[in-house]
Amino acid sequence: MDEKLKEICGKNKCPVAILVRDGKILFGQRNYTKEISVWTIPGGRCEEGETLEEALRREVYEEVGISDLNIIKFAGETSGFKEGDLLEIFFCTTEQDYKLMEPEKFSEWRWVPKDEYIVEGKYSGFNLNARKIILGNFPNKI
Repeated sequence: MDEKLKEICGKNKCPVAILVRDGKILFGQRNYTKEISVWTIPGGRCEEGETLEEALRREVYEEVGISDLNIIKFAGETSGFKEGDLLEIFFCTTEQDYKLMEPEKFSEWRWVPKDEYIVEGKYSGFNLNARKIILGNFPNKI
């Protein structure tokens, strides 16, 4: 995983965090337009020259104010929202709680129990392929 985190990424790479605390996963209601909003996870687009780790830590901090990110496992990658984008999915833990840092993009964040995520369709709308990767690679001890 260390080599993956050190990978220099271009603007088409989008590292995202499956952020787990107390058996719950952090999801945010992302508002793209007045008509389109989805539940998603923290993360986003790399800036030129950043490593995946730098981009992941920056995006998580910018979106939810969490700075004590503990990166546990690389889960996999899949296509992103825009054509050509590649989601890089990492399992992470934290002891901190979120803050609503970008109210112009997100209406709320919430900790969702893992079991609720597994059965509740509303939290899987951000990317069905990512959901399969997440469920297939969820670490036993986080």
